[in-house]
Amino acid sequence: MRNTLLATAATTALILTAGQALAETSPALALEAAAEATPVGDVIVTANRSVQAADRVGQSVTVLTAQAIEANQTVAVADLLTRTPGVTLSRNGGVGATTALRIRGAETDQTVAVIDGVKLNDPSGTGGGYNFGNLLVGDIARVEVLRGAQSTLWGSQAIGGVVNILTAEPTRPLEASLDAEAGSRGTTYLRGGVGGASERATWRLAASHYDTDGFSAYARGTEDDGYENFGLSGRANVRVVDGVSVDLRAVYSDGTVDIDGFPPPTYSFGDARETSRTRELVAYSGLNFELLGGRLNNRVAYAYTSTDRESLNPDQAVTDITFNAEGTNKRYEYQGVLDIREGWTATFGAEHEDSAFTSASPSDFDPDPEPATAEASIDGVYAQLQAEVLPGLTLTGGVRRDEHDTFGGKTLGQVAAAWALNDGATILRASFGQGFKAPSLYQLYSEYGNTGLSPEEADGWDAGVEQRLLDGRATVSATYFSRETTNQIDFVSCSGTETPEAAPLCFADGAPRFGYYDNIALTEADGVEAAASLTLGGFDIQANYTRTNTENRTPGANLGRELARRPKDAANLVVGYVWPFGLSTSVAVRYAGDSFDNASNATRLDGYTLVDLRASYPINDTLEIYGRVENVGDEVYETTRNYGVAGRGTFVGVRARF
Repeated sequence: MRNTLLATAATTALILTAGQALAETSPALALEAAAEATPVGDVIVTANRSVQAADRVGQSVTVLTAQAIEANQTVAVADLLTRTPGVTLSRNGGVGATTALRIRGAETDQTVAVIDGVKLNDPSGTGGGYNFGNLLVGDIARVEVLRGAQSTLWGSQAIGGVVNILTAEPTRPLEASLDAEAGSRGTTYLRGGVGGASERATWRLAASHYDTDGFSAYARGTEDDGYENFGLSGRANVRVVDGVSVDLRAVYSDGTVDIDGFPPPTYSFGDARETSRTRELVAYSGLNFELLGGRLNNRVAYAYTSTDRESLNPDQAVTDITFNAEGTNKRYEYQGVLDIREGWTATFGAEHEDSAFTSASPSDFDPDPEPATAEASIDGVYAQLQAEVLPGLTLTGGVRRDEHDTFGGKTLGQVAAAWALNDGATILRASFGQGFKAPSLYQLYSEYGNTGLSPEEADGWDAGVEQRLLDGRATVSATYFSRETTNQIDFVSCSGTETPEAAPLCFADGAPRFGYYDNIALTEADGVEAAASLTLGGFDIQANYTRTNTENRTPGANLGRELARRPKDAANLVVGYVWPFGLSTSVAVRYAGDSFDNASNATRLDGYTLVDLRASYPINDTLEIYGRVENVGDEVYETTRNYGVAGRGTFVGVRARF
């Protein structure tokens, strides 16, 4: 019982205005309506893939609303997420560079990213996961972070958790927004959108352009590595008749980043003139309809994602192309949400996903290699029941069955409990979930592939308490979490001295290779998340702390070592104050402790503390000016060995809402 009371940190936040009655919407539309505001005591989240009050959710969830996103003034979504409990990152340079996001110490490709209902993953990526490097704030209005194994409802990859992203939806007949900022390192960021809402239809179009001269991705380099990103998004919902609507959504981004690497003729790591371009398309079309007098909401949908990547190095003698890859996903989905009776809801569905990839790494030694190509498909069905069995006590149980065309079937389960006591002032939470992730196409069939890989599997649980004080003006919470992952996949390097008899996987078709992917058997992670918030007078204080212990439990040289690039300690503190004349100011502090850069723990990455200053002032109901100083102390640190980070930077901007 004492462990149960240790706690779930669900740092839920304020929300903007309520939309139309949720009973008249599909689950997808209701999800979007959740981005609008609701009283703090009745915050809505999407831990169960349908709209729920926060005090009925047993999982650990953090919600970032449009108000919180604007207050942060953050450009990259990954940097925004590191302000939440349990989330850390490592990046190979500045904004736009490859970015690994880890939730509770899980691998970056064990996190599911979802934008406007579409699951994002790149089959041509190393682990088939999502690279957060190109994801900018753009037209995003809400972000939800679900921590812990969530594969029952969200499918393969949701071992660490889920990042659920919603773009803005209009609420007035015609409205528009425009944001512009400029600052250090020749940085400019312009984004705007226009849309409208009527009784029968809502629509919005948005565009953004980000450009920066950057800094050297190589920590000791002398040349700047810049980044440029162009983004588009659009959405439309048309209510055909009462109870029937059509959804169309799309998000596109085109980003080019300068990268450092191993340029000729020395082929040693350092400054390079190499660039990497990534084009991503996310598209969704869905039909929502009600049955049983509105008690059964249904969604039938098709989703498509495409990620096209290419790297160029003009200093190569034979070919300037150093890498090209394309990954596509096609998903067909059905989901139903049935209101059985008051407090009892069933969620169920079926999914089919087809994935394909192609990848090649040309060089002066082999300018026209045969590309690696492969396809895979997976079918899944799931069902979940959520029931308020006693006043304030909500139990949730679910099961999922996946059938992979290569790795066969797997059944997963999940249970959760939320108990609201003292009129909701005290909430006890606990959850247990299982995860399953098939090896990526790249891990199986690329030049470093291993067709003998087994799927990754995980069991995770957490438990916690949230306490509201001072009539809701203060909240404190704590969470204990634990996860065990078997058959975790990692890259194994070859030294070049191996023989085919002793190390057959260091050879492909008789030729030596730099390494291969293999199951490293067993890893463990556990820790504590704590959070607190206080609103008093003009002050708003938010704080969180995470302790994450990770361990490689695989027999061998690295037994007992910490997993790479996972700080044991991470903390955030934001102290804001709204002055009587309308000026908002805040100080944000982020701390990450020591970690190791490699599996053997031979290379240490020192901890660091970053301090940001922010201010904003509303000129009138339409215009607001804002500014910030990032990394005030000009801290020099590394999240990945030998890769540079941004120093002190100053930025100013203006927001307009029409």
